[in-house]
Amino acid sequence: MNKKSIFFHNRYTTFLLFILLTILYSAPIQAFTYFQDSSQDNTNYNEYKGYVLDSENNRPLISASIEVNETNISTVTNDEGKFSLKVPKDMANGKITVSYLGYRDKVIMLSKFNGKELKIKLNISVTELSEVNIDPKDPNALIREVIKRKGSNYLNENSIMTAFYRETIKKRRSYVSLSEAVVDVYKNPYESTKTDIIKLFKARKSADYKKLDTLTLKLQGGPTSTLYIDVMKNPEILFTANMTDTYIFSFDKSTKIHDQYIYVLNFKQRPYIKEPLYYGKLYIDAETLAMTKAVFSLNMENKEEVSKMFVRKKPKKAKVYPTQASYTIDYRQKDGKWYYSYGRIDLVVKINWKKKLFNSVYKLNVEMAVTDWKKNINNETVRPRDQLKSSVVISDEASGFSDPVFWGEYNVIEPEKSIESAIKKIKRQLRKLN
Repeated sequence: MNKKSIFFHNRYTTFLLFILLTILYSAPIQAFTYFQDSSQDNTNYNEYKGYVLDSENNRPLISASIEVNETNISTVTNDEGKFSLKVPKDMANGKITVSYLGYRDKVIMLSKFNGKELKIKLNISVTELSEVNIDPKDPNALIREVIKRKGSNYLNENSIMTAFYRETIKKRRSYVSLSEAVVDVYKNPYESTKTDIIKLFKARKSADYKKLDTLTLKLQGGPTSTLYIDVMKNPEILFTANMTDTYIFSFDKSTKIHDQYIYVLNFKQRPYIKEPLYYGKLYIDAETLAMTKAVFSLNMENKEEVSKMFVRKKPKKAKVYPTQASYTIDYRQKDGKWYYSYGRIDLVVKINWKKKLFNSVYKLNVEMAVTDWKKNINNETVRPRDQLKSSVVISDEASGFSDPVFWGEYNVIEPEKSIESAIKKIKRQLRKLN
């Protein structure tokens, strides 16, 4: 496959994430390795922890944004609404802004944490659009204007972003594979056609192949996959020249984020198009007409065609059907320009074996959050041999699991309780091995 194999080319260019399935011919092994990193100094930063919740029902707000004011330092909440934010000690008197789509922002002094986990409750915004920049009765005109303004709305300078990446594979409730990494993203201007580059800084992993039914199920693409769904940098994923012939666009109820009014645009493929395409929602800033968020899924009706798109290699006796492929991309604004902030991909795969009564279902998740960034004033580059390829299997590149201080001062997405339990189990097994 060539370098552009991440895209599926038929009548329409479609984004996909490959799943690599191979049989283990050797006996199943437990691949737990240990890596201890003591080079990080924990004295240069303070760590702040808390939860972001809905003020009315205490529901956790997933992927809520937590930003350190007047900096590019940020993180997001996990699936339980929990976050951990590491901030340099000289910013201890600073403030953070907590925001979530459809809720009012909340500004909090870091000193309020006082070593405790805060429960931060956000109130729902009431949206009433009094003035608009474009006729809200014409969704097709709106999406065309969004694309037209890409150059003025999005970061058009070279930048270097620090990001945290995590991918998991679960069989039922058990983790089969868990990989995490800190990467440097060399982001090109949004009007540039150059591909963004990723350099792996540090990674760790665990894998228990005993739970894979003699299969090694691996994700190909790693952090590069979460960059490909940046639909404003790679508009060919959704926004082709004939997109209004391909998709039906319609307005949904408007909302707010960062105390700014947001149009919500629904889209789905036209009924006469048989190729698997997408459906979802686009969130568009009413003032600048910049897309601030996109949430979309692949149409799974034609499961044979979808299987061809996703599965690169599989055993002859197995039928593999993806049953869900969902994508989320968030953008953040700084000094009037929007940039990539967070990307997430969720996949569900069903494997049917010939002459077996029961099937196997796997849930795969990848997510990457930009936690800091700076302008690449000197146009720094990465040597080709140091670039993370789109064909990478990140669990093969990682060096093993370590203790919690492994990441040092780097911001990460706080693990959910189930992930924490998996890590504790790994540590117990490590102690037995040693």
